[in-house]
Amino acid sequence: MAPWFLHKVRLVPVALDPIVLEGRHVRLEPLARGHVPDLLAVGLDPRIWRWGLTPVRSEADLVRYMEEALAERDRGVSLPFAILEREGGRAVGSTRYGSIALEHRRVEIGWTWVAPAWQRTAINTEAKLLLLTHAFERLGCRRVELKTDALNAQSRAAILRIGAREEGTLRAHMITSEGRSRDSVYFSILAEEWPAARARLEAMLERR
Repeated sequence: MAPWFLHKVRLVPVALDPIVLEGRHVRLEPLARGHVPDLLAVGLDPRIWRWGLTPVRSEADLVRYMEEALAERDRGVSLPFAILEREGGRAVGSTRYGSIALEHRRVEIGWTWVAPAWQRTAINTEAKLLLLTHAFERLGCRRVELKTDALNAQSRAAILRIGAREEGTLRAHMITSEGRSRDSVYFSILAEEWPAARARLEAMLERR
């Protein structure tokens, strides 16, 4: 029998409720104020925030960033997670679902940062696998979006590696806190593309 996403049926969206997603290397927990000490310990490296719309340079900046994420959660417009390494159980970054439109079976994965010591490890790869699996196989999404600053070549390459397709550039899409006009590059994975993307991510994890 063909997978559900190859049938022309309308699925009833599942509510985007807080949930724990866990793999071999990483555990994604709904972001909470209890994660603040861990994230403060690793989250003030300026390399993390080079491409952010709002720079995080101090403890107050990071706490404000997290409070804004929690406020978005409370308004139902995003679902932020803390990224925890399973081995040590400490939070080493954050990510979220945003631009939530379950009536159209669509979400965005983004606002992702991982402390430098855990970059280029299995942490971010498995976090993406967990989020995409939940989006397509539990929430019934037909489209997952990702976007990045057009100048962020590392992020653009990383998104392409997981199997997303580049769709185009929104020119003068955002204004950073420093007044720079940012172009944003959009990517997506569709439901029918998910099996291949999943296989790619699983192969990437095996090589870690």
